[in-house]
Amino acid sequence: MKLRPYQEQAVASAIQHMEAGKSTLIVMATGLGKTVTFAHIANHFSGRGRVKIIAHREELIRQAADKIGRVTGHGPEIEMASEWADKPSMYPRDQSKFIVSSVQTQISGMNGKGRMTRFNPADFSLIIIDEAHHATAASYRKLLAYYRQNKQLAVLGVTATPDRGDSEALGQVFDTVAFDYGIEQGIADGWLAPIRQRMVNVEGLDFSAVGSVAGDLNQGHLADLMELERNLHAIAHPTYEISAGRKTLLFCASVSHAERIAEILNRHEPAVAQVVTGTTPAITRQRILREYKYGGFRFLCNCGVFTEGFDEPGIEVVAVARPTKSRSLYAQMVGRGTRPLEGIVDGVETADSRRSAIDSSPKRYLEVIDFVGNSGRHKLVSVADILGGKYSELIISQAKAHVLRSGGSHGEDMTTMLDRLRLEQEQRDEARRSKLDAEARQRAALRAKATYATTDVDPFSRLSVVPCVIPPWHRGRMSSEKQAALLRRNGVRDPEKLNFSHASQLIAALVSQWQAKKGQK
Repeated sequence: MKLRPYQEQAVASAIQHMEAGKSTLIVMATGLGKTVTFAHIANHFSGRGRVKIIAHREELIRQAADKIGRVTGHGPEIEMASEWADKPSMYPRDQSKFIVSSVQTQISGMNGKGRMTRFNPADFSLIIIDEAHHATAASYRKLLAYYRQNKQLAVLGVTATPDRGDSEALGQVFDTVAFDYGIEQGIADGWLAPIRQRMVNVEGLDFSAVGSVAGDLNQGHLADLMELERNLHAIAHPTYEISAGRKTLLFCASVSHAERIAEILNRHEPAVAQVVTGTTPAITRQRILREYKYGGFRFLCNCGVFTEGFDEPGIEVVAVARPTKSRSLYAQMVGRGTRPLEGIVDGVETADSRRSAIDSSPKRYLEVIDFVGNSGRHKLVSVADILGGKYSELIISQAKAHVLRSGGSHGEDMTTMLDRLRLEQEQRDEARRSKLDAEARQRAALRAKATYATTDVDPFSRLSVVPCVIPPWHRGRMSSEKQAALLRRNGVRDPEKLNFSHASQLIAALVSQWQAKKGQK
């Protein structure tokens, strides 16, 4: 499997970090080929010892095993539930270079010590943790502590969403980030489809009474709200119309919510929707996904099942009927639809050519439908948030407001909208700066030409007193300190410059004024 240029960079950088003795992380947006990338890294380390890949879901484990086999030419063994790696056999055989296992299998069983104790840490050169944003959990720490008894062990984590809702830092597990390639860059470079946003304003949908747990909406409260009959129809009907015959993935707030939405969609058009939940039997799930892939039905409703490890490039619409405050969860949901159709961009040399190839394909973009109402104190995530890393909060809020007012982006993908709004804001800022500069220059000129004069308020005029003629015996006698202090307290400027007679006259007028006011009371 030929690597794309950014995948080659990720492989080289990760190996360099681990050669320096650092555990490291690769951050790569959904749809950019994390599994293929770490399969090549696994192949590099397999000459030094065995490689173990750890994941937490069966889909991820099967996917990793498939890619490892195709990249390396060595079929990995699976250690999970009833499947056992290094299973004793009457026929001698070499140990597999690669083992793919679930974290739950590794730490459970075997008298409480975990099945990981079946393996000697010294035999391994590399541990890879898929969906590594889970790696701060106690289960992963226990596993890593066991294998890190081998001081030469390299540790690699791969994830699309390093920001966790509970704010636990991945730096507690990984020393460095070897490579970071986000969704914005993936779209700009033509590896991912652009995203258009559609917001459906649902009358009466009020999230203000929904609580919060671990940085996101309380799932039970949210399910109660979204399962109300009026809200079910307010989601199903617009989704059916907006999708307009396109393959659509719906993320729902609960199993019941997913089942009810599918039921209503099937009333609009028979056999158009199906449901997959965490309890759907594996064989049934495989059948449903196969039918979905080959166009047997259009609407796939789920509750948290397909946020990770689900690749279906044909998805053209993602309906987020499960609003969230978690940027990582939202990015995972949206990421299920950002892959271009197969065979569209690989082998195309330039970003411009890849973007043009996507725009000329049957799937020109991904459309994301959000259902909004009164969010209350909650800051719910939208497409603008996950694409807005290089934009200010002002631009992101302008984009959200624009989509909310219009209900859709009118043929403009969100990245283009954000760029346009940023340019318009920069133009407004520049115009404002130019205006302020012109006004400043004008004020400077006016200040240079201005003339001014100052006048003191005449206390005699203020008190309606005509200055008396100064008696000869007081000529040259200035006001006393007590007179000056009293007059100053009553607002007379420079009272020490007054003649004693005039100061006495003013004080008498003030006393008469006070007495008149007192008499009025």
